[in-house]
Amino acid sequence: MADFGKILRNIGEFGLFQKLTLIALCSPNLIESFTLASVLFIQSDPERHCNTDWILHADSNLTADEQLNLTLPREEDGTFSRCRMFVPVDWDIDAIREYGLNETTGCQNGWVYLNTLYEATIVTDFDLVCDKVKLVEVISSAHGGILYIFLVAATEWIGMSKRSWGVCVTQLFGSIGQCVLAGVIYAIRDWRVAQLITAAPLAVVAIYIWFIPESARWLLNRGRTEEAKQLIVKAAAINKRTVPDSLLDKIVVTNVGNKGGITVIFRSHVLTKYFFIITLAWFSVNLSLYCLYFNMGNLSLNIFVTQLLFGAIEIPAHILCMWLLEVFGRKILLAATLLTSGLSCMLILAVLQGYAIAVTSLAVTSRFFLIWAGSICNVFVQELFPTSVRQTATALGAMSARKGGLLAPLLNMLAMYNWVIPITVFSSITLVSGALGFLLPEMRQKATENGTSTNTASNPNSSKL
Repeated sequence: MADFGKILRNIGEFGLFQKLTLIALCSPNLIESFTLASVLFIQSDPERHCNTDWILHADSNLTADEQLNLTLPREEDGTFSRCRMFVPVDWDIDAIREYGLNETTGCQNGWVYLNTLYEATIVTDFDLVCDKVKLVEVISSAHGGILYIFLVAATEWIGMSKRSWGVCVTQLFGSIGQCVLAGVIYAIRDWRVAQLITAAPLAVVAIYIWFIPESARWLLNRGRTEEAKQLIVKAAAINKRTVPDSLLDKIVVTNVGNKGGITVIFRSHVLTKYFFIITLAWFSVNLSLYCLYFNMGNLSLNIFVTQLLFGAIEIPAHILCMWLLEVFGRKILLAATLLTSGLSCMLILAVLQGYAIAVTSLAVTSRFFLIWAGSICNVFVQELFPTSVRQTATALGAMSARKGGLLAPLLNMLAMYNWVIPITVFSSITLVSGALGFLLPEMRQKATENGTSTNTASNPNSSKL
């Protein structure tokens, strides 16, 4: 049968067909950035106090300060409680002034929100504060899985020698979306309007996605040989290439599903080692990224400026990744970026609280290298594993990454006990995964020699298709 790498070399590894497909699949990545951060811009812990208008029935002429002093208990630092109030009583105002109120309860009639950044948020509209604040953290982790589907689809038609470009460009669009989002949310302060604007483009994606060409590899694996051949010929025509009939005749159906599937990875102790190192790196990258991202509002600097910085710093990270992957290779860059990002986060612990610029600078630096490391993980997983299990390995790696995203808001909750706990945990994991990165093989030469991968850890024949 024909090696699919050879087919791609004949029709063009990164021609017009691949570029158009890549752009079409990159657009949802830009929009997904909006969906992610639209949850972030909700001011999860706004300044507030319980609504105590009940006392106005006793005296409608009370000043705002008098009302608060009579109806709200104070915290140890002398500020009014944000989640407690005195139990309402049916007394006249003189009795309340003379005897005072002592019994407290949770807010019974909602909250009064003060100095909010936005006209309305999901938090203020549904009172997701105090005992309901954890619901906001959970909402923050239910999204993003679709990105990996587009990532795999975008690289299926790209030859190995250019696959790293496909991975980095896909994520570059997400970085641009982060920058645009800062301006969109700054201009629109109502969460319902912002949610509508950020979600509406997904309807367009849902329409044109049906015109994206299917993966020829997947079609062959499903026995749909004629459909695969037609797409190969179409891709060649768009790239202004021709496919020799002798090459098309060699394309046969291979049921990859009967070759062991995921067990191929675990039958080889070398592949198993590589798999766990990559999945741990992917997990640590997402855990750190989301811990930093969901904590962005607490970095003391203006949240819109921080969002812009977080998005802008990703652009050079992806551009440098495309170039330096071919200069220094995958192994050294993965280990270096993970170690540098972990160290940058650790240094936050050494900065005194209140130094917003220093803390934000370290967080942005860490995010720069984490984004870089994430791109390398995506490239590595495409090159380390044979085609028969490549998509399975990608899916499992993505699941590991999503676990990091799911655990990030839960880890951030531990800051209520001590603010250093989340940073210490995710930084330590990142540093460990960076050290393990030195155990991976270098795939740069293997990805560029003859335009195809030659996995030393597996049977060379398994990389066909």
